[in-house]
Parts: sequence; structure tokens; C-alpha cells
Amino acid sequence: MDLRGKVAIITGGSKGIGKATAEALLAKGAVVAGWSRSAPDDLQHEDFHFFECNVQDEQSVQQAYAATIDKLGAAQVLVNNAGIGNMGAIDGFSSEEWRAMFDTNVHGVFYCTKAVLPRMKEQGEGHIINVASLAGTAGSANMAGYCATKFAVRGFSDALFKEVRQDGIRVTCVMPGSVETNFGGMEPGQEPNPHKMQPEDIADAIVHALEAPKATMISEIQMRPSQPK
Repeated sequence: MDLRGKVAIITGGSKGIGKATAEALLAKGAVVAGWSRSAPDDLQHEDFHFFECNVQDEQSVQQAYAATIDKLGAAQVLVNNAGIGNMGAIDGFSSEEWRAMFDTNVHGVFYCTKAVLPRMKEQGEGHIINVASLAGTAGSANMAGYCATKFAVRGFSDALFKEVRQDGIRVTCVMPGSVETNFGGMEPGQEPNPHKMQPEDIADAIVHALEAPKATMISEIQMRPSQPK
């Protein structure tokens, strides 16, 4: 896809992978609609437009989509990036935190995808990127809830691409390993951690998938640090 002039919706676009992806798409000439609960502090670009959205709430998603359509027109790209990770042992895990992860990581992906699909089908073009995790490929102790949500995103992505490929819509599930972000309450260091990937690395992979030739769909991308600690 030639990204120049294309409208791309990015959820969770205020920091980390979402913000890096917004910057990468803007550099390619795309018009970016950032959906998140708060606007990024230092992302100033004439083609970046912030729309307040809580992906846990389907009505909020519908309102953000209607506002995006009204201001920017139909979207050709959706990057389902918003996600949270709450860790802990199952027998001590908060049910509220469990539900919050599924509401954001799984239900949010469904709400946003459901919103954009009708117009994408009408225009016969679209690309949906679902940011999952390597936690969606293997379980880890004290990460059962997070792993379960990312397994769900991977399964949803696999089913979705088989459902919409004949409509001209491509679907890619991106599964990063350790990325230096605010994930889990951590703060990125002053200098890049050589044992982790950077948000820009994931953004580059997303752009690569989007720019693949029309006859090619990159359905899954697994990414790992080259030399993990």
C-alpha cells in the first residue's frame, strides 16, 4: 500500500509503540488519527489528529470513529495497539484487573475492527494490524491473564484474515518480545537498552507489512531481541 494520503487509525497512540508507529506513518505521508484516553505530549504534526477514545467502551469507539470519518474521511489502516498488562499469580489475581485486560486487549480489538470493516469492504481496500505479543505463543508463569488475551488476539487475527481477504482487506498480527516501553509500569531508560527492542523497531515492521505489494499479505510477524539479557 502506498501510504501517502491514507488515513490510519492508531489506538493507544500517546506513547510507546503506538506513538512510534504514528511518527513512522506520518513520515510516509499518511494522515494519522490517534485514538487514546490522552493526547501525546510532544507529537506535533499537521497530519496528526487526536480523538479521545477508551477502547474498553464500544460507544466511545463508535464516537471516535464517527468523529474520524467526519474530519478525515474513511480509514484505510487500523492499528490495534492499545493494551495493558497486569501480572500476578492466579490465586492472588484481582478480578477487576483480569477484566480490564480483556476489555482493553481483546474486546477493544473487536470493537475497533467491527467499526472500520464496513467502510473498508465498501472501498475494497484496508489493512488491519493487531499488535499482540510473543506471550500469545507460549504461556509464562504469573502472566496467565496477559497471555490469554494475546492468544485471543492471535486467534482473532488468524480467523479475521481468512474472513476478509477476498474483500481486499489484509490483516497482520505483530508479536513482539521485550520492547523498551512503559509496559507494566516500567520507565524507559535515558539510553536504549541493548537487550530490548525499541518502539521504533516495531513501528518499522508495521510499516513494512503495510507497504507490502498488493498481492502479498504478511499475516504474522514474530520479533525478538537479538541478544536478550
